[in-house]
Amino acid sequence: MWEVQGVTGTFVWDITSLPRYDVILGMDWLAVVNPQVDWATRKVTLKRQDCCILNVTQSDMEGVPAEYGEFSDVFCKREADKLPPHRPYDCAIKLAEGAKLPAGRLYALTVPERQALREFLDENLAKGFIRPSSSPTAAPVFFVAKKTGELRLVCDYRILNKYTIRDRYPLPLISELLSRVQGAKVFTKLDLRGAYNLIRIREGDEWKTAFNTCFGCHEFRVMPFGLCNAPAVFQRFMNDVFRDLIDQFLVIYLDDILIFSKDEKEHRQHVKQVLHRLRANGLFAKASKCVFHVPEVEFLGHVVSGRELKMDRHKVDAVNSWQELKTKKDVQRFLGFANYYREFIPNFAKLTVPLTQLLRKKQPFVWGREAHDAFLQLKSSFQSDNILTHPDVDKPFVVEADASSYALGAVLSQKDSSGTLRPCGFYSRQLTPFEQNYTIWEKELLAIKVAFEVWRHWLEGARHQIVVRSDHKNLEHLQTAKKLNQRQIRWALFFSRFNFKVQFVEGKANLRADALSRKPEFKTNEQVVCQTILPTASLCVVDNELGLHDQILEAQRDDVWTQEQLMLLSAGNRTILPHLQDQDGVLVRRGQVYVPVGALRLEVIRAHHDEPMAGHFGRFKTVQLITRSYWWPKTFCAFVTAALFASRVRRLLGALEGCCRLYLFQRGHGKSFPWILFRIYLSLGVILVFGWWWIYLANWLILFLVQPFRRPLRWPYYLLSTSIVCTEHPR
Repeated sequence: MWEVQGVTGTFVWDITSLPRYDVILGMDWLAVVNPQVDWATRKVTLKRQDCCILNVTQSDMEGVPAEYGEFSDVFCKREADKLPPHRPYDCAIKLAEGAKLPAGRLYALTVPERQALREFLDENLAKGFIRPSSSPTAAPVFFVAKKTGELRLVCDYRILNKYTIRDRYPLPLISELLSRVQGAKVFTKLDLRGAYNLIRIREGDEWKTAFNTCFGCHEFRVMPFGLCNAPAVFQRFMNDVFRDLIDQFLVIYLDDILIFSKDEKEHRQHVKQVLHRLRANGLFAKASKCVFHVPEVEFLGHVVSGRELKMDRHKVDAVNSWQELKTKKDVQRFLGFANYYREFIPNFAKLTVPLTQLLRKKQPFVWGREAHDAFLQLKSSFQSDNILTHPDVDKPFVVEADASSYALGAVLSQKDSSGTLRPCGFYSRQLTPFEQNYTIWEKELLAIKVAFEVWRHWLEGARHQIVVRSDHKNLEHLQTAKKLNQRQIRWALFFSRFNFKVQFVEGKANLRADALSRKPEFKTNEQVVCQTILPTASLCVVDNELGLHDQILEAQRDDVWTQEQLMLLSAGNRTILPHLQDQDGVLVRRGQVYVPVGALRLEVIRAHHDEPMAGHFGRFKTVQLITRSYWWPKTFCAFVTAALFASRVRRLLGALEGCCRLYLFQRGHGKSFPWILFRIYLSLGVILVFGWWWIYLANWLILFLVQPFRRPLRWPYYLLSTSIVCTEHPR
């Protein structure tokens, strides 16, 4: 047993008599211990088991605070260039059954590219990252230019990726990562050196990464860039290494590490914990790309601070020099970049309508005035100083939602210390062709639903009641509505997960959400095709030469009873019926125009029921609609009931067949009762509700069988040859 400079070990010694020394360390000991010998000073330094001798240059530690000098090995380039060991996280390349990888081809290279290729091969062969290969398949290589002008080698692994079984390990949501730093005051960003090259290829899979060059075939021993599973493999490794620290004071997206704290003292401890973890797992950081102890930092294309979130101006400034788009590929590239910052851009969905229309299949690319204007306006929107605040779970949320005929928009906001609403996020999108057929009420409700879906992770389970602001007053009764269709019932179940109230605001006070949903100059030029299918019998031709109201006035002039009442009123005498008035020669009662006896009364009923725009409502609703404008001295329900089933039965039922099913779907719950034979009663409710009914009308005898318990009409039975079809009501 021996101990020198705190280093201990065991060795076999020969015992002998030494006059001047206790022990003589020979060549055998030097070979085993391998100390560092300084021949100038004749000193021997032994390496401890918990440390290593590094050749750390000054550039490796440039920008690193002195307090982290003990972690110089974490920033050492020489150590990062060593071949990493095999780990359980090695990148496995599993091929689909029956996959056939073709032999690689060669791409022609320029003289500078050939020189860069030789340097790449020499450097990585020396590191041990690649080795010569005799693989039966290989990928071609080419070069792309870096921002600095240098050339970067790229292996074309598209064929390999096509047959590789995907690793579905998820990457974090960037928006969710950025929200974690709310309330922090000090930030440090670490960027790993080499990143993917710190992971080994699983032993036995190296041949699948082979690539062909003019200098021979080689294969990777470390994970290269370009493999489809590389991001998932690396994210899994990083998550497992820092699992107990993530979301405490650390967020990680692949090789980008962000450390955040509330004060400097706490932050130093957090940074040291992360550096310790990097050292223990053989990971290395690049000091030139790291930032230490700053109040705000550029991270994942955003400028992050504890209070707000901004776009990275260095990236956004590139939009100013973006050339006019000439191909569909250019449009895709531009929209892909713009979409990354869509949460900062109000009205994004409307701005991009003319551009997205250019991407449709089987449509020629035509760069017109609308597309040009949309391109310029979208570029200018990047120059606006839109700043988002981090959502605070301790404060109430305000959702502003609005919908137009072709798009919807929403804003998530919270009040700051001064009581001013600050946006936490913008969202907008176009309505699908199906959604464009919704009613106005449903479109407004859809805007709220989509907003709740987008920001569900903040709104569901919120500590305070959510305030939903809308300029559609009917939405105030959303949570108390008693009659809902099937779609609205599904939405109501979704809304039950949230604690919110709807607050009506006038349109001029709801400008932010309203601007997201409507911009006339960016409406689509396509004609919206109505998806409503109307029964043939419900179609009609509108004659604009003489309106219904004018016909009624003309009929009053020819009606004897009407003229008698007008004469009595003009003479100041009492009329037979009370409340009659003469308004410029027109007989009215409490503002309702009198309809003389005759066919016009039936026309009034048809106009308020049979017309496609009338709604095909039931008996009582039809009466209510008519009495808003018209009147005649007879019980309305009786007359409307008779009128709706008068005339020819076959034509009448053809006109009403659609409303039967709609009424049944909107009915309330009724009580069950036995089957009974009732008297003849010509009423719309006769067919729609329940029971046995015998109807004898115009020499037609029809027996309607409707199931009890308010179930839909299923089987009509006919005593005479009468054909009746119950079809779906036009929605």
